[in-house]
Amino acid sequence: MNISKVRIKMIRSALLCLFLLTAPASAGQITVFAAASLGDVLEDIGAAFEESTGHEVVVSFAGSSVLARQIELGAPADVFLSANRDWMTRLIEMGAIDPDSKVDLLENSLVLIGTGPQTPAEIDTDFDLMQRLDGGFLAMALVDAVPAGIYGKTALSALGLWDAVEDQVAQTDNVRTALTLVATGEAPLGIVYATDAKAEPRVSVIGTFPADTHPRIVYPAAAVEASNNPLNDEFLAFLQGPEARGVFTAAGFAMIPD
Repeated sequence: MNISKVRIKMIRSALLCLFLLTAPASAGQITVFAAASLGDVLEDIGAAFEESTGHEVVVSFAGSSVLARQIELGAPADVFLSANRDWMTRLIEMGAIDPDSKVDLLENSLVLIGTGPQTPAEIDTDFDLMQRLDGGFLAMALVDAVPAGIYGKTALSALGLWDAVEDQVAQTDNVRTALTLVATGEAPLGIVYATDAKAEPRVSVIGTFPADTHPRIVYPAAAVEASNNPLNDEFLAFLQGPEARGVFTAAGFAMIPD
């Protein structure tokens, strides 16, 4: 037997074992379906997660209702972040969401915005919305499907303002499109989340809808039941960690305590 060849084989085997033990794990990927109002913050948080873990985050943004229906139909999502509890509850009841993974993550508020500088006003039963519109349209997300639109219609109804303005509502697929209509001046006024208004310098907040005029605006997050992605728990934990918390609060969201 050639001793030198045996030694070479042993050295090669040892080097291979050392490489396998010390080489970093291959990067994974996680697909997140998130409400449109989370667009800016989730991009930043996804980038932070990638930098911290080496795993890629792919985020699909749309209205919560659209995303929920896609998950119902088997879309390949790993984690879902909704802009209200109802769509999340519906998916849990259908068996499409892992209920044990669900966490109420964030809270938001609802505001009336206008194009450019605006005179602030109290949004109450005496607020003259029609005068403010001056024949223009009120931009809102779909009032019977998208959370921001549902909240907006509920708030206007509670204040006795809905019947007068209903025919002048320009409905959009998601809240960010409603925001854009106001930012570009295509609609003089709109109803969006406070965080949306904060992210768009071309609009101003006229006033905040009283909290008792609409359901509490809560963003739950959870893993999709059909997903076996080992990154789900890690990403959900990251969303609740200090780095993500800083991004959320800087954008104007309120974190919900554990």
